Amino acid sequence: MSSTSLLPYLDLAPGTPPILHAKSVGDPASWAAEHHDPLHALVLEHGSVLVRGLGLADPATTEAVFRRLAEGLMPDREPFAPRRRYADGVYSSTKWPPNQQMCMHHEISYGLEFPSVLLYACLEAPGSGGATALADASAVLRDLPRDLVSRFEREGWMLTRAYHEDIGASVEEAFGTGDREAVERYCRRHAIEFAWQSDGSLHTRQRRGAVLRHSDSGLPCWFNQIAFLNEWTMEPEVHEYLVEMYGADGLPFNTRFGDGDPIDVDVVRTINEVYDTHTVREPWQDGDLLLVDNIRTAHGREPFEGPREVLAALGNPVLRADGEVSGV
Repeated sequence: MSSTSLLPYLDLAPGTPPILHAKSVGDPASWAAEHHDPLHALVLEHGSVLVRGLGLADPATTEAVFRRLAEGLMPDREPFAPRRRYADGVYSSTKWPPNQQMCMHHEISYGLEFPSVLLYACLEAPGSGGATALADASAVLRDLPRDLVSRFEREGWMLTRAYHEDIGASVEEAFGTGDREAVERYCRRHAIEFAWQSDGSLHTRQRRGAVLRHSDSGLPCWFNQIAFLNEWTMEPEVHEYLVEMYGADGLPFNTRFGDGDPIDVDVVRTINEVYDTHTVREPWQDGDLLLVDNIRTAHGREPFEGPREVLAALGNPVLRADGEVSGV
């Protein structure tokens, strides 16, 4: 079945992701299995697709749909904030203050292995706000200042982290173990520099490419978390408190140029302004399914009010290799 079979049910409108109107005839998992190929063809073409009408209402059904649409689900590695685990490879969305914007980023773009496809299901839509916003990473790359892109292409970007017990993800949450030797083995395998501090905390840093060429389309994409995990994206009072508590080098996370130079607030502002220019959104409805090409499309989360339950899965893991990716 080709993607053209779904075109009569596809809405393409400015300012929103593609919306596919579908009916599962009572069995969302069977519908997902039947439409696996055309759905992925739409994602490859457009960068994302929102499927409306499947009526996803519980974690078990959602997991079954995720597994029929992904070749494999990977664990959430090196998270910067905790998630609730529903099943192997199925999580809540990242716990982030509901009144704060979650800036655009690509999932686990700081890893040597990362998901190429993201799957989301809305079991309960919030009363207002809370959309999963999306932005075309190839268009963002094209519109960023050329001199800024050139520097990041030459140097890459650096993520620094400090793991504290009382804020952010703990060592055990990030690495799946609290055993120092196991953590050190993980860091060595994944090209992460590490240093244990006198108070027992762990500091790490890792340098990654900022631009990635899509393995299927060939499009170069702005693929990183430079703005999202930078200190200047924090609320000013939060930033001030954390610097006072842990020092400028002890922030739970921060980003730098690849040579270690700090990134100033103007760079972060510029990146976010370009993201804003290319952002599309569609308010969640109960039962919605969203598929996102994690390389082609950046995502974020808008502030919201009221309960919001969105499940997530990290699908089709790939390995980073010299600016390109290869399947695993």
